[in-house]
Amino acid sequence: MLDERAKTLLKALVERYIADGQPVGSRTLSRASGLELSPATIRNVMADLEDLGLIASPHTSAGRVPTARGYRLFVDTMLTARPVGESPAELEQAREQIQPDQPQRVIAHAAQILSNLSQFVGVVTAPKKASVFHHIEFMRLGERRVLVILVSPDGDVQNRVIFTAQDHTPVQLVEATNYVNAHYAGLTLEAVRERLQHEVEQLRGEIAQLMQVAVQVSSEAQAETSEQLVVSGERNLLTVQDFGNDLGSLRRLFELFEQKTQLMRLLDTSSRAEGVRIYIGGESQVVPFEELSIVSAPYEVDGQIVGTLGVIGPTRMAYDRMIQIVDITSRLVTHALSQK
Repeated sequence: MLDERAKTLLKALVERYIADGQPVGSRTLSRASGLELSPATIRNVMADLEDLGLIASPHTSAGRVPTARGYRLFVDTMLTARPVGESPAELEQAREQIQPDQPQRVIAHAAQILSNLSQFVGVVTAPKKASVFHHIEFMRLGERRVLVILVSPDGDVQNRVIFTAQDHTPVQLVEATNYVNAHYAGLTLEAVRERLQHEVEQLRGEIAQLMQVAVQVSSEAQAETSEQLVVSGERNLLTVQDFGNDLGSLRRLFELFEQKTQLMRLLDTSSRAEGVRIYIGGESQVVPFEELSIVSAPYEVDGQIVGTLGVIGPTRMAYDRMIQIVDITSRLVTHALSQK
């Protein structure tokens, strides 16, 4: 959509705004872009960029600032990577802190490193655990109501009440309990699903029905309880110039961090894709706050994606630097957790 002149001016405007935090005027943009253009020509190009929704003009200034759409075009097509630290010591510190260790310590160190290097907020979802059950039991509560008791290998007990399409006698439930524990105990829910696809025809109708419901219930229970989120550096956002004295914005930010399940939903999107992803506030429902952007990446254990980490900061952030920080931290965490 843009010619090279417009791209150059947009790139210069975004970079200048990220660096200074002030709306960029035509005279400043002329110097920053290095283009020999008249102020009138630059104003015309800026007007075109504004018509395209890439920049906007604050009411209190004659300069322009990037919009969410402008940031998106910038990060997708105009970014050039740069080194992580101002000195090699920064990166060496990260390598020293993220060493093979217990997963809880690795992710805690990773969150701190992300926060320290970015000066924003570092977030890491804990590795997902395999959903193995040690014992399952079905108990009749009433007509078409069954209590499912799931016991994990480490002794964690989860109870769920299910409603079945038909009534089951206590004898049938005991039979189902014995069959399931004899044939499926110690397997992951994924393995149980695979076996069910092949064996459901052979199982008695009531056992198959209970098994399918039990797998669904235990999957939901695991989704609610197994994933944890480590957050570091929330207070860094208090010093961000962009938020100024807007207490409403700050209150919404801290509500976001208090509701960790919402953060996990934001990060979960990136765990389904490879590499670093950037989510810019205001461009979609993925990040509901216009003031915030997220730079995230999945990390692996033995070749399997098990979690996500990232940096959360203001939309006006140095995206090139954040990409490098997140990418290298993801690699360090993958290496640390994959060591036997």
